[in-house]
Amino acid sequence: MALVVLLIMMGALIHAQAPPLSVAGLSNPPHTSTSPAEPTLDFEFFRARVQPVFLKKRKGLARCYVCHSQGTAFRLQPLSPGSSSWNESESRRNFEATLPFVVPGNSLASRLLTMPLAAEAGGVAFHPGGKHWASQDDPEWQTLAAWLRIKPGRP
Repeated sequence: MALVVLLIMMGALIHAQAPPLSVAGLSNPPHTSTSPAEPTLDFEFFRARVQPVFLKKRKGLARCYVCHSQGTAFRLQPLSPGSSSWNESESRRNFEATLPFVVPGNSLASRLLTMPLAAEAGGVAFHPGGKHWASQDDPEWQTLAAWLRIKPGRP
């Protein structure tokens, strides 16, 4: 198995692509391209509507921020002492940290939306932080999905 993974990684380097880590039993988050033909995401919508989802307290579950401010691949900026939200610079870093986990225009291909979504609703089977949304109709899930659909400058 290690030889297969090594060969895949070498092939990826030759072709300047990320290796399909699923062969090794790992999953590679979908990642966005900077191609001008692909949709871009709205930073202001992210800052005003998506980031508050990361800070929301949920009964019986940790806030997204608790786990995702340390020790995970999707890493949010630490909140400044005494602050209940991020400043613009921190928000920009959060925005950039989120991009590898979303596919603009495709909510169900976006790990940001499928990891905390119940498997029977289209999510993945396991999320260490629990399932935050029982269905795609959840208002928070809908907010994140709307962010992936809109073009910058449109509410």
